[in-house]
Amino acid sequence: MSTTDSSLQTVRISLAERSYDIRIGSGQLSDPLAWQGLPKASAALIVSNETVAPLYLERCRQQLLGHYARVDAVLLRDGEQYKDWDSLNQIFDTLLRTASDRKTVLVALGGGVIGDMTGFAAAVYMRGVPFVQVPTTLLSQVDSSVGGKTAINHPLGKNMLGAFYQPERVIADLDTLDTLPERELSAGLAEVIKYGPIADAEFLTWIEAHIDALRARDKGALAYAVKRSCEIKAWVVGQDEREQGLRAILNFGHTFGHAIETGLGYGNWLHGEAVGCGMVLASDLSVRKGLMPADFLPRMRRVIERAGLPVTAPKLGLQRYLELMRVDKKAEGGEIRFVLIEALGKAGMHGADEALVDAVLQAHCA
Repeated sequence: MSTTDSSLQTVRISLAERSYDIRIGSGQLSDPLAWQGLPKASAALIVSNETVAPLYLERCRQQLLGHYARVDAVLLRDGEQYKDWDSLNQIFDTLLRTASDRKTVLVALGGGVIGDMTGFAAAVYMRGVPFVQVPTTLLSQVDSSVGGKTAINHPLGKNMLGAFYQPERVIADLDTLDTLPERELSAGLAEVIKYGPIADAEFLTWIEAHIDALRARDKGALAYAVKRSCEIKAWVVGQDEREQGLRAILNFGHTFGHAIETGLGYGNWLHGEAVGCGMVLASDLSVRKGLMPADFLPRMRRVIERAGLPVTAPKLGLQRYLELMRVDKKAEGGEIRFVLIEALGKAGMHGADEALVDAVLQAHCA
């Protein structure tokens, strides 16, 4: 399995009339072909944040002006702590103030927070307007921009308010990763790593061999990591768009991870940092339940650590962890459900008693 170059790769999300392409490669923001065939409308609204807009907003606007008579922009504050009603309302305020109609195209220019909020706004405004994802972080390119999950956070739970709503296209320009802070790059690697144990054992081996190249932003390695991650997600979403079963495996590490994010306060740990650490805990739980051999845990811990991610969880206390995990969307009837690894490349949903969860937390909390 070799790395590809960073020229255009296309991955198709097959969902009947809601199907769309993910375009992956260098120079996509400036490539007119990337923007051809978008929905017809008189206006578009770019949603971005104060960090990303100075870097890429003008390039994005110039491409859109070739297709839309009017291109407006709304800039939100940057950070997970702003993924809330107030920010969402800023998008609605702009849409209403500019008399945007139900054909107005929303364009999400930024990372996962911008993508999730823009998608939710698109799902809700006039009961649904088209939107395009232009992810500018590794995490959003390999995960959050693909598959139509949109949401905002609530103080009591992450991503608890949202909708399934598919974009018209995903334009993933690998060059935007050049400006990504080191910590954000590592956070994105968490979502890359997860695809190995849940769906592709060979991909996990490839990641272990190329983790240094990925952290060094080698374009060929990044192109392959983004493409393979999107292929796996496309395969899962194509079978289970609304997370009735199989799609839940994409949440490996997320039950613990979301509890860490919420428990510490949004923005203290990046989403990918919490998921990376959550995968260590979920790997340990997979071993303790007898699903995986003992050597699986150190293997996962090693690759997560090499990605520059935390492997020691914050000490929130057993009861606080349990309380936070009970509001996880995978919980059923108050029973916490975890995505655990059953064999390399295969995951499933499992319950776990409190004593087992406590043993895992005792082993990995600072």
